[in-house]
Amino acid sequence: MPSNNPKIQEAIQKADVLVDALEYIRRFRDRHIVIKLGGSALEEPEAVREFLTDVIFLESVGMKPIIVHGGGKSISRAMKDAGIEPRFVQGRRFTDESTMNIVGDVLAGEICEAVVQEIQAQGGRAVGLNFKSQNILIAEKLMLDDEASGEKIDLGQVGHVVDIQRDILLAMCRADTIPVLPSVAKDRDGKLMNVNADTAAAAVARLIHAEKLVFVSDVPGICMDRHDPSTLISHLDAAKCRELMKTGVIDAGMIPKVEAAIDALKAGVKKIHLIDARIPHALLLEIYSTEGIGTEIVL
Repeated sequence: MPSNNPKIQEAIQKADVLVDALEYIRRFRDRHIVIKLGGSALEEPEAVREFLTDVIFLESVGMKPIIVHGGGKSISRAMKDAGIEPRFVQGRRFTDESTMNIVGDVLAGEICEAVVQEIQAQGGRAVGLNFKSQNILIAEKLMLDDEASGEKIDLGQVGHVVDIQRDILLAMCRADTIPVLPSVAKDRDGKLMNVNADTAAAAVARLIHAEKLVFVSDVPGICMDRHDPSTLISHLDAAKCRELMKTGVIDAGMIPKVEAAIDALKAGVKKIHLIDARIPHALLLEIYSTEGIGTEIVL
């Protein structure tokens, strides 16, 4: 007869959760998952700490996580401290040489090192892969279209990821190590480029044919009303995403994220997830449960 001891009952419930997750653990073993950790989510250290615990769990049960991160707010603060006024063009940070130096120091130095150190402090294995150690992201200069004049807009040292050092990245994954990639790349001539972290993560997922691409930020996912979390849309396909972009439900900074997600799906990534890092164990709930907790996008 089952024991009525509360401690034993609690232990049984924990075991039941693990058994429920077994199907997903088997299904995704040895599969790559690219996780884009957003700059806004990085502003809450405790949420990041708990989130990285979940990433370590994924690696421990056989998945191959890769973290790509940004850090826009930290960059803006560092620029302010240096007396440099941030300048944005069509939502992109204009990046001259002095700005690029700050971007590189903040992303490849401060944030990347902090993420790696936190994973290691929790008993996981991680390595920062960037221009200060081993560059992985290869970019080309990005020029925007000026719809009014029909001319190209030069953003300075801003690029978009066109290739990666795939063998090096996958070797780290095979060594049971979590690669951490800041959104800074080099062009083929070795010049540093500031790249959008959403599109960089999508490019990595696309180029390694990842099983999943997860965007982690401080919003629950895609909502019919961004101010009302109860309107969260749990499942979307690419066609519905395009429809929501046309009607303005998906707008502003969410558009490049979703467009990059659709490109990744077309290239073979199985599923895209958008989750809120502030929700405890959001990553595990999204990956290892039927219901999920954010928005999933499929082709």
